[in-house]
Amino acid sequence: MAEFRVRVSTGEAFGAGTWDKMSVIIVGTEGETLPLPLDHFGKEFTAGAEEDFEVTCPQDVGRVLLLRVHKTPPALPRPFWSLASDAWFCRWVQLTPPWGAPLRFPCYQWLEDQGSLVLREGTGQLPLCDASVWKTYIPGWPHCFNEETIKNLDLNIKYSLAKNITFYLRGVSLLADLKLKGLLDRKGLWKSLEEMRSVFNSLKNPAVEYVFEHWQEDAFFAYQFLNGLNPVLIRRCRHLPKNFPVTDAMVAPVLGPGTSLQAELEKGSLFLVDHGILSGIRTNVINRRPQFSAAPMTLLYQCPGCGPLLPLAIQLSQTPGPDSPIFLPSDDKWDWLLAKTWVRNAEFSIHEALTHLLQVHLVTEVFTLATLRQLPHCHPLFKLLIPHTRYTLHINTLARELLIAPGKVVDRSTGLGIEGFSELIQRYMEQLNYSVLCLPEDIRARGVEDIPGYYYRDDGMQIWGAVECFVSEMIGIYYLSDESVRDDSELQAWVWEIFSEGFLGRESSGVPSSLGTREALIQYVTMVIFTCSAKHSAIGTGQFDFSAWMPNLPPTMQLPPPTSKGQASPEGFIATLPPVNATCDVIIALWVLSKEPGDRRPLGTYPDEHFTEAAPCWSIAAFQSRLAQISRDIQERNQDLELPYTYLDPPIIENSVSI
Repeated sequence: MAEFRVRVSTGEAFGAGTWDKMSVIIVGTEGETLPLPLDHFGKEFTAGAEEDFEVTCPQDVGRVLLLRVHKTPPALPRPFWSLASDAWFCRWVQLTPPWGAPLRFPCYQWLEDQGSLVLREGTGQLPLCDASVWKTYIPGWPHCFNEETIKNLDLNIKYSLAKNITFYLRGVSLLADLKLKGLLDRKGLWKSLEEMRSVFNSLKNPAVEYVFEHWQEDAFFAYQFLNGLNPVLIRRCRHLPKNFPVTDAMVAPVLGPGTSLQAELEKGSLFLVDHGILSGIRTNVINRRPQFSAAPMTLLYQCPGCGPLLPLAIQLSQTPGPDSPIFLPSDDKWDWLLAKTWVRNAEFSIHEALTHLLQVHLVTEVFTLATLRQLPHCHPLFKLLIPHTRYTLHINTLARELLIAPGKVVDRSTGLGIEGFSELIQRYMEQLNYSVLCLPEDIRARGVEDIPGYYYRDDGMQIWGAVECFVSEMIGIYYLSDESVRDDSELQAWVWEIFSEGFLGRESSGVPSSLGTREALIQYVTMVIFTCSAKHSAIGTGQFDFSAWMPNLPPTMQLPPPTSKGQASPEGFIATLPPVNATCDVIIALWVLSKEPGDRRPLGTYPDEHFTEAAPCWSIAAFQSRLAQISRDIQERNQDLELPYTYLDPPIIENSVSI
């Protein structure tokens, strides 16, 4: 007979406590106990409480392997004010045997109704099976969570009550305002740019105000390829594409005397943004009117020294000819502004479908599901990665309900609609490469290592380096050799499931289907954490900032791209922009999706104590210290910028894709 002390920690969130009764079964190498009640006089398991219980084990169970925690309704009816299911959130259970040190069993899960949890000691290495399920939402897309509605989600992956309330209140307030003004039902054109500004004036912040003041300027147009919503397309141009016949005469006014296109190509001062993947993509019908899209190419010039990046030429199709003129800064004001606006519309489509939806949301859902399915809770990679999966299944399930389903926002108010989005994602999946997901390789592949004023690159590389250093330390603790990586069957199953379910088994993607070295594992886990946190912040947090002034990032275009010069006018420009109802529909969505609705956990925050050993806790503290220094450096730099770049400041970065 042995006496054990059991300490139970209940979560602090609203509703985390319970009136139900708890018992534990201690499982060891020599057997297991009967259920041992956790009971003493008075109310147990109050929110935020840590409580001690003494239990007697009638037989020797040997070395403790795991605990089974069981929850049952009380014999007497629950108080009338308690919730019907009376769910309980367990942070951890600590078992102190009559010999040896206390054993900590991390949990951090909700337990609903009458049910059980199986908990393994924090330093254990036992397998755990999870029952999450995959489905094909649209053929050619990464596979996703097989759940139709957030109503059916497990409490452990749902938004907290506070986050859910804040999320809906944020959207409803703007929706009600625009509805009362009659704008959500107004299918016609905007009367003027001034009317548009007056409608959204109450929502402006310093970034929105800056966009409004500078959106027509060439320098700001080019700046957005570096530090706007989609800072991942620009690449150094060493040879002009054959289907983009820019001449010296065209660009002489910007380049100035004493140089030429060829000379600048050789110097490496020319850059290209090619939206060719949009060529031939089907477009949408809004308010019974067909919408239009373009597949532009934009040539940019980095002025000598620390001068600005400037656009040199824009062609709005992939096929040059009389009906596809090359637009230039020296053209008529409205011709040039309209050409730039077509490029900005292409940016909207590529950003929302590929950079944001595919590369961040859909890919991180794959990471999340594979982690929950293939890695046991006691696995060091599970404990390392689980903070970066928080609420991802909730927000993605909600997106399939409210954003990308037929008849929802994407389908009713964007130029491509859900069919165009689908086709675009299917095309891109055929060319998506592992290097695109790894920031250092992506920067090198695009040849943009030294372009000045590229804050996405500068801050992103600092964050990548901090994450990589942290991951390297953690991998060094648990994997002592390359062989230990190869022999970890759960790790290999996790990597294989991401490859097969997320990247559809495409070997040409370069995405690993297995990992054979610690170096490869460090890069892979760094990529996962960076994508779930920093990359999502960089391309998601500023959505409202850059789109609130709709002409800067129009979600659709109502007239076809111009086929000649000299035809543009202020009236034609307004007529090309989205209708009023579509503008408002999209801005409401981006207003909601650009800001975390409370209950935040910034990058480096680990309130759930999954790691119980000293070494990983030291590594977490060192990681937090590195992030704090990066934040100080960014904030100091931003003091000298007209438009501060804040999207990769660590306190702004959420640990996971949760909005």
